[in-house]
Amino acid sequence: MTDDPDFLDDFFAAARKTRPEPGADLLARVQADALAMQPVAGARAAPARPGLWAQIVAALGGWPAVAGLATATVAGVWIGVAQPAGLADSLSAVLYGSETLSVDPIGAFDLVLLEG
Repeated sequence: MTDDPDFLDDFFAAARKTRPEPGADLLARVQADALAMQPVAGARAAPARPGLWAQIVAALGGWPAVAGLATATVAGVWIGVAQPAGLADSLSAVLYGSETLSVDPIGAFDLVLLEG
């Protein structure tokens, strides 16, 4: 090492004077690659087809309509499973008369849980 802190200035000055230029073969290869990557005039890529679920959602009216249908489905299942007492009495009285038979379809489910 030298004691002169500016000893690199001479090297940088020499590097600024002689600027490296790319060779003709490199420029020809770069130009050939660029021409190969350019699209052909008039040719267009076909647009991608939407998937099955995208088509179904679009046919139903979009995501807001799908959310409404899902809410209505959940509400229908809820009303069917946990029927309000007033609805069950009045509807069965209209359809079957005043005498109804109440059957508990899940009554034996307790016995299954006790055996295990």
